[in-house]
Amino acid sequence: MSESPGNPPAPGLVSLIGAGPGDPGLITVRGRDALERAQCVLHDHLANPALLKLAPHAEHIYVGKKRSEHPVPQSEITGLLIRKSLAGLRTARLKGGDPYLFGRGGEEAEALALAGIPFEVIPGVTASLGIGAYCGVPLTHRDHNSAVTFITGHDPAAINWPAVAASETLVIYMGLASITEITARLLAAGRSPETPAIAVRWGTRPEQSTLRSTLGALAGDIAGARVRPPATILIGDVVALSDRLNWYERLPLYGQRIVLTRAGEQSAESSSLLTALGASVLELPTIAILPPLSWTALDTAIEGLTTYDWLVFTSVNGVRFFLERLDASRHDLRSFRGRIAVIGERTRDAVQKLHLKVDLLPREFVAESLLEAFAGHPIAGQRILIPRAEAAREVLPDTLRTRGASVDVVPAYRNAIPEEAAARAAEIFRDPPHWITFTAASTVKNLLALVPREALAHTRIASIGPVTSDALRQHGLCPGAEASPYTMAGLTAAILRATRS
Repeated sequence: MSESPGNPPAPGLVSLIGAGPGDPGLITVRGRDALERAQCVLHDHLANPALLKLAPHAEHIYVGKKRSEHPVPQSEITGLLIRKSLAGLRTARLKGGDPYLFGRGGEEAEALALAGIPFEVIPGVTASLGIGAYCGVPLTHRDHNSAVTFITGHDPAAINWPAVAASETLVIYMGLASITEITARLLAAGRSPETPAIAVRWGTRPEQSTLRSTLGALAGDIAGARVRPPATILIGDVVALSDRLNWYERLPLYGQRIVLTRAGEQSAESSSLLTALGASVLELPTIAILPPLSWTALDTAIEGLTTYDWLVFTSVNGVRFFLERLDASRHDLRSFRGRIAVIGERTRDAVQKLHLKVDLLPREFVAESLLEAFAGHPIAGQRILIPRAEAAREVLPDTLRTRGASVDVVPAYRNAIPEEAAARAAEIFRDPPHWITFTAASTVKNLLALVPREALAHTRIASIGPVTSDALRQHGLCPGAEASPYTMAGLTAAILRATRS
């Protein structure tokens, strides 16, 4: 039943979502689904910003708190949740860890219930569970403990320390500022100063760092190492297992900061490959994929699609924009009766998703290898259509023409430098990363339009193939790793080899 004109909308559902301990992959499926449906997201300091990509069209409002910095009071946060709901918006409250474990989710749920706002609570992996898993500390273990106690370090005087000290394993949230008092009270309550202890900063993220110590030395070690929030502290005999079970910090690319320069919409696969190996991935899109300045050439080619013998795609973007323009025309793929050639496996996959067969795939994913593959096909007198970027190498069409083919190269898209790239580049290169990856000659040219060549002096360079490597050398840069095969998987493997050597 539709609303009458002038009636207020029905209140929107508010989802209190646990974002997990830091690794965006640890959010629950239900939490992900709620974010994707959200029209407004209120997010905390400890919720990984990468999760906001799940709600790209929602309004994002930062309401984070740090130890001594609360720019948005809790009363204003609950007021915002209520107002957004009463405006009819599905609202997500994205909270680090779990909403109900030291996350003030209970207070927010109470306020929503009192205001008659519909809400749901979606649990998350709380920080201690994620941190324990990623630094090699099982919070329970048959041989070490049968009880775990969770405490917060905000107000040590309010805690029953003799009772807490009797628990085999202690997890202390937000305890850095009061760690001297906390350890003194535990020791006074009879806990051994030799009890293993560990402080973990930014647990489960690529920047995770751990400080291993003992209860007696912990406060001094934290001060000496200048450990800053956010950090979680684990104390107990089971902590000794960390040396043996700490799998995360042994990943081959752990601690490596690696820059991706390819277009933002194409970074997900690359980022996943590197992150799974422990790298901290910094996205710096140097290319924005845009429509061509004019569709005339491509539209004309589509009108004559029945006359072509070959359709050649040199990128996934070429496939995407060609199909979008074809859909906008009075034609469809039935108009094309020739054969299809592609450069690269991902481009082949894009074609095959259309339930089309690829007739020609080169051994190596560069134009020269595709020309070798064409050598086995008589193309003299045949018409070939190549929808591609506005600016690209001419070796493929020029060589096909010398072999007697009639080749039409039409712009299907163009590359531009994203508006926000300069600010992002300045932010990244304040602290030089370990690696920067280049996936095309255009990424080299565009990156050097954003930062001087000298900015790369302390950063190793990885290239996706010989064409990109040649572009690097032309600018006085030497790749420290080159992919083979010329794919992101090949590039990742090349970085691994170079890092180990």
